[in-house]
Amino acid sequence: MIKDLLKDAETRMNGAVHALEGDLSGIRTGRAHPALVEKLHVEYYGAETPLIQLASISIPEPRSILIKPFDKSVLKAVEKAILGSDLGLTPNNDGQAIRLNLPPLTEERRRDLVKQVHHRLEETRVALRNVRRDVLKDMKDFENEKMISEDDRKRGEDEVQKLMEKIEAEVEKTGQRKEREIMEV
Repeated sequence: MIKDLLKDAETRMNGAVHALEGDLSGIRTGRAHPALVEKLHVEYYGAETPLIQLASISIPEPRSILIKPFDKSVLKAVEKAILGSDLGLTPNNDGQAIRLNLPPLTEERRRDLVKQVHHRLEETRVALRNVRRDVLKDMKDFENEKMISEDDRKRGEDEVQKLMEKIEAEVEKTGQRKEREIMEV
């Protein structure tokens, strides 16, 4: 019973870490990366569609992204989505593809990006604490229903705390790695 709760907690916590890594990959560093624009939603025939489904995204140079739509009629919509995003990039449309040139980050912009990283890390920590709270509540309920003993509950709480500390350390490492990437000139 407790093992099932712990497995579920670990799965949910790892899911939160995976979501964090996906979020952080979309935060711009000094280098071009397809993840910066992959998840941009583009208005395509009345539906919001992720850019990755509408175009091939490549990195021809370290500071530029090339977006080649499969359907040339969507170029204007892609351009509009990029301009409307918080990327702060200006698209260059040549009629066939869109080229994004990434200027070097200023010190102030780097600090803003680090703040975004810290905000996302805190959101992940909150998600982890919510998972822990839910599992501890379930254990308490099981004890009240006489499905597990008090000793089993206490052992389970200790294991949940150890799991929580392990996952939080992973989150911290991920955040520090991204912060180093951003601050690297």
